[in-house]
Amino acid sequence: MLATARRTAALINALADQDPDPAVVAETLRAHGEPDPVDLTARDIAGMREAAALLREVFAAERTDEAAAVLNRLLRDHTGKLRLTSHGGGTPWHPHLDHDDDAPWDEWFLASSCTALAVLVWDRQRPPGRICASPACKDVFIARGSGPERRYCSRRCATRERVAAHRRARSAERPDGTA
Repeated sequence: MLATARRTAALINALADQDPDPAVVAETLRAHGEPDPVDLTARDIAGMREAAALLREVFAAERTDEAAAVLNRLLRDHTGKLRLTSHGGGTPWHPHLDHDDDAPWDEWFLASSCTALAVLVWDRQRPPGRICASPACKDVFIARGSGPERRYCSRRCATRERVAAHRRARSAERPDGTA
């Protein structure tokens, strides 16, 4: 489920633009194991953007009970019953919450993401991820297992923020305010 959760975060980030490029979204799907053909229409992208906005709420949750409440609402309002499928023998057996094996992209994205994120909350007893703390970045990311809680989606964002804080501190130390 961790791979599916990582795919969820990558898709939320790819769909965050006002007008996401279908080729970028398709490449994100392929990079996370979706087999070709990945043919996405403008309607598919619009539906997936709506699903991404709903899923972003899980990443915005500060506490485990908040993340669980959002997931329970999404599962109640937007998914079908839990079932196992092998897509007619074409894949290993795995859980699905969408309504059938040929569900539209947005329904599949929301249902499979809710499944993965719910398993992470269950397994780790904490929110599955976060939104990057950098004001210049709004990407979501999956939290790692144990260890200190991450605040940034990448080392690049963390370094950029540390450098900016260092510059602010140095500027405040100087009487004339110059760096």
